[in-house]
Amino acid sequence: MIDTIGLDGDDTLWHNESLFSMTQERFRALLAHAARPDDLDRRLLEAERANLRVYGYGIKGFVLSMIETAIAVTDGQVQARDLQSLIEFGKAMLDHPVDLLPGVADVVEALSRSHRLILITKGDLFDQESKIARSGLADRFDAVEIVSEKDPATYRRVMQRHGVDPARFAMVGNSVRSDILPVLAAGARAVHIPYAITWAHEEAEAPDGQYGRIDTIRDLPPLLAAW
Repeated sequence: MIDTIGLDGDDTLWHNESLFSMTQERFRALLAHAARPDDLDRRLLEAERANLRVYGYGIKGFVLSMIETAIAVTDGQVQARDLQSLIEFGKAMLDHPVDLLPGVADVVEALSRSHRLILITKGDLFDQESKIARSGLADRFDAVEIVSEKDPATYRRVMQRHGVDPARFAMVGNSVRSDILPVLAAGARAVHIPYAITWAHEEAEAPDGQYGRIDTIRDLPPLLAAW
């Protein structure tokens, strides 16, 4: 029986990647004079991946990677007003309302009455804390873990810290790379709820038949009951 559930935040409980996608469209438009859209996307992704070890995940690292890419594709000739625009893009992202996915509020409320819930999300501490507070879900969780990376060691530490038996734990998230594969490697169960958009860095091949896959969080309680 599963008695403890880990829930991812971004793109599992609330919309997130769609905001990055919209901002990247604005980035392409701003620098259309300097690079083709596909080349700009490629160079931005390269910058993001290279900068993860420095900035970690989140909006601030994304903005700094956009600035770095803008400087590179213009050979250092990017206009100050364009850099200011990129900074404003980032501020708009940080101020954007937290928009819950359909069914999230009701399902989290119901599960909080029958299971121990731990929110496990990665990214910038300040930004994630702000989103959790604005989501209206904070008091439904028994614990919140904001981590810099999601790998097997991270999940083992979280389970050990909260006295969770891996055999009685299931992680629910939208990313195969972050929410499924490392959890299975840590000896627990996992449930994948795909989101409409996946950041290229989070793409990974799904394992065969080793985890649950549902289309919406509304299908989570029946799946847990079946387990």
